[in-house]
Amino acid sequence: MDHASGTRARTGLALVVTVALLLTGLWPPAAGAAGGQRSAGRTGSAWLPYWGDVDAAYRDALRHASQLHTVSPFWYETSDDTIVKGHTGAGRRDIIDGLHDAGIDVVPTVTETLGAATMAEMMHDPQRRRDHVDTLLDLVESRSYDGLDLDYEAMALTGDREDRDRVRTGYNALVKELCARLHDRGKQCVVTVPARVRGSGRAFDYERLGGIVDRFRIMGYDLHWSGGEAGPLSARDWYDEFLRYATDTVPRHKIEVAFPGYGWDWISGVTGHAAHLTWKEAEALREREDADYLFDEVSGTPHFTYRKDGEEHEVWYQDARGVRAQLPLLRKYGVRGTGLWALGFEDPDFWAALREA
Repeated sequence: MDHASGTRARTGLALVVTVALLLTGLWPPAAGAAGGQRSAGRTGSAWLPYWGDVDAAYRDALRHASQLHTVSPFWYETSDDTIVKGHTGAGRRDIIDGLHDAGIDVVPTVTETLGAATMAEMMHDPQRRRDHVDTLLDLVESRSYDGLDLDYEAMALTGDREDRDRVRTGYNALVKELCARLHDRGKQCVVTVPARVRGSGRAFDYERLGGIVDRFRIMGYDLHWSGGEAGPLSARDWYDEFLRYATDTVPRHKIEVAFPGYGWDWISGVTGHAAHLTWKEAEALREREDADYLFDEVSGTPHFTYRKDGEEHEVWYQDARGVRAQLPLLRKYGVRGTGLWALGFEDPDFWAALREA
């Protein structure tokens, strides 16, 4: 085959592949996202906590690099328009460089503590919003980061309905401005949001945000949480419900559903104040208390009970068996992107479960 014919053949094949990917919704994240090219073909992301055994969590990421396109160190928190503080160990160059060497993008997470009313005022003020974006851009340029992940939750859980309505429109404006400026620098723009279902997550405009960002991470956990009644952290019918809405409003190839690698330990009959347990801690507790492993087929999650100081405890968590039970819901809706909260928390068999899907 002559050079010209070979070029035409390759071009034709590339066009066919491109069209196929677009039609199936598997086109990779927009690479305003320069770093996204490094990890093409991988479908997982995970958060790296700043507390506990950080080095063990980092080694966990390296062991599973072939499945991870992104790690988001949970390193930063904003408490003012122009202040983003780093947690202990934030910006560690050895971790950033090591992840890059393993072909993993590093997209740190920024949280906020300002709450609905304050965030709404800031995001609706063009100058204050610009100042905040400038601060976030200074952060992303402070290291060899591949982008930013905004996990702004306090603003969705505080204030009254009017505040949250203003948060919704203000956040659209903030994310649009931030993403445009990140893309100008070849950086990725990611948001993390709660599941939009059963009255939760309404402070986030899935449709608008989904059209702006490179990746749209949905927290597939805390259906029951530390401040509420005991129960599964996630459930099959809950996944079905929020995925139906998400895939109706956000391009499927942008969606990632994050699985929990942890659980909560409630005192039976006491609402709130549950203790956090990683999978490893939950299993160690179950074995120490000689409690039966129970699996709730309806939700697709394990649980057990035990007694301590005369009180009955109820523990719900997630393991690889539960992930295997819930993954078909992602496939049902054509979602390939998965996530993990958080590295070092999870059942080691979690990664095999993802490979089998």
